[in-house]
Amino acid sequence: MLRKISCVLVMALLAGCGGGRELESPRNLENACALADERPHYLRAMKRTERRWNVPVHVQMATIYQESKFDGDARTPFRWAVGVIPMGRQSSAFGYSQALDATWEEYKAETGNRRAKRDDIKDATDFMGWYMNQTRERNGISLTDARNQYLAYHEGHTGYRRASYNAKPWLVRVAGEVGARSEIYRAQLISCGKA
Repeated sequence: MLRKISCVLVMALLAGCGGGRELESPRNLENACALADERPHYLRAMKRTERRWNVPVHVQMATIYQESKFDGDARTPFRWAVGVIPMGRQSSAFGYSQALDATWEEYKAETGNRRAKRDDIKDATDFMGWYMNQTRERNGISLTDARNQYLAYHEGHTGYRRASYNAKPWLVRVAGEVGARSEIYRAQLISCGKA
């Protein structure tokens, strides 16, 4: 009996370690400075992505806010049949960046970052930098244009080129909110000297 209790305690201790990732959202998502103070490693990851891919921190922040609310374990909702039978998730989107399985695999192959994880903020922001640079190259969208970068991020490069978002007024509204949030975050980061 003592052996079983010891095993349970060891398992609980190991489960509590969890690899050091903070999957739950920070407390204050409305203030970029408070977010950076609470999770300085988020800001370091975004600044690293800004140096590597030239995607401004405020554009990354606004996109992550919209995609996952900074929840590293974020997933799309389940689909239900007859309101009670789960039919799987709406898509394979997962993690901070809500990258789809196939796009994440493409990112890992092209960048050589084979061990990248979608629930790791460093990898998620690097993915966003990679993807947004492809958007700039394929669709001519500036890396500082959070609104249109978000539309292409949501619809994919081909969908953006075809303007598929025009059939989704809700998405155009959300993209406008991402653009506005990006500017608010930019001003906040400047005001607290973290830009």
